[in-house]
Amino acid sequence: MNKTVVINVVGLTPSLIGKHTPMLSQWAELGKIATVEPVLPAVTCSVQATYLTGKMPDKHGIVGNGWYFRDECETKFWKQSNKLVQSPKIWDIAREFDSSFICANMFWWYNMYSSVDYAVTPRPMYPADGRKIPDIYTQPSNFRNQLQAKFGQFPLFNFWGPTASIESTQWIANSSKWVEENCNPNLTLIYLPHLDYCLQKFGPDQDKIAKELQEIDAVCGDLINFYEQRDASVIVLSEYGITSVSQPIHINRILRSKGLLAIRDEEGRELLDAGASKAFAVADHQIAHVYVNDTDYIPQVRSLLEEIEGIDYILDETSKSVHHLNHSRSGELVAVAKPDSWFTYYYWLDDKNAPDFARTVDIHRKPGYDPVELFVDPKLKFPKLKIGSKLLKKKLGFRYLMDVIPLDASLVKGSHGCIPPTPDVAPLFISKKTELLNSDSIKATDVCRLILQHLQLS
Repeated sequence: MNKTVVINVVGLTPSLIGKHTPMLSQWAELGKIATVEPVLPAVTCSVQATYLTGKMPDKHGIVGNGWYFRDECETKFWKQSNKLVQSPKIWDIAREFDSSFICANMFWWYNMYSSVDYAVTPRPMYPADGRKIPDIYTQPSNFRNQLQAKFGQFPLFNFWGPTASIESTQWIANSSKWVEENCNPNLTLIYLPHLDYCLQKFGPDQDKIAKELQEIDAVCGDLINFYEQRDASVIVLSEYGITSVSQPIHINRILRSKGLLAIRDEEGRELLDAGASKAFAVADHQIAHVYVNDTDYIPQVRSLLEEIEGIDYILDETSKSVHHLNHSRSGELVAVAKPDSWFTYYYWLDDKNAPDFARTVDIHRKPGYDPVELFVDPKLKFPKLKIGSKLLKKKLGFRYLMDVIPLDASLVKGSHGCIPPTPDVAPLFISKKTELLNSDSIKATDVCRLILQHLQLS
């Protein structure tokens, strides 16, 4: 068996490899770059599930980063149980070839309660006083204390939100090397999220993200050198490319204006009442699963969606099958945005009625994905002072609301989810084993097979 390492550099595309990534550029020249034909939706959870199973969303069931749980009448994002992935994973497949196979999963999603040998993933603590404390979940459980004793508390607030930075990516890289040195797995899966932040904030403008490109290049170069010195085959890949966007689509506000979406008032704050709605959308970057509780309204909802500027096309029961989204978790209709547009989850008509969590980083309570969480509200006169006072309350053990996130979707300059318009902004797969890459383009479902071939298990 050939030791193999897969470095998942989120958002990396052929167009971003160049003057700001000298280490990756030099390494790629020794091998081959192939673009990846992404799945729909081209979002983290769906793509990773396809890479690790070799199956499409209609088989593995991950139709987005979140979806509507019909039996609970609740939308849930970023759940972590591996039981949600409904197909065998690469480590299960590998063990059929060799029962001694060992795998380490370092921060790829759905990383809890799987049959992987070693796992590390974010898992904050939420005490009853309302605080959110950075932490991790590990398998085996004693890795949790060992890793944080060596590298410090996992920098959760640098993993996502306005203070997202290279610090979290570096922590993941350091912990991955520690697992390699102490456990010697046959396959290590490493997730490096750093580019995701700047690409959504600024778009794929290399001049605006030069610093971030240089930072991720240094981390990748260090990892590649480390693993190649241990005779590992290294694969660098990405999940999606990010396109420039200028048009947010407030799809739920439009559904509400037509009397299709229901809200519940709680002390002057509005909450989306999914179970009482005739139709509502679960916004996920450039994809929106539109759930129609009363199927008699499907024709009306479709006609409404077809009139919305920025929507490229709509999938129904027939066309969902063509795109492998015909799964019970999908919406009755699926709206796909044009490359320059994206969907917000916003459903309130007046910002004063927005729920309190709208102005916070709250990836679980919001009924949709919110990239505006990457920004501090530019209208705040003294943002550092306000944040400092909130942190002081946290330190003293008081309840606090870190309500510093704006409600201005126009701030977002990059998004993903639709099929990329050109190969230079598509995800990629780089390897020195050029004999395994027979084409300049591969399918997302090929990634699982190619990893197994690098392991010499197929």
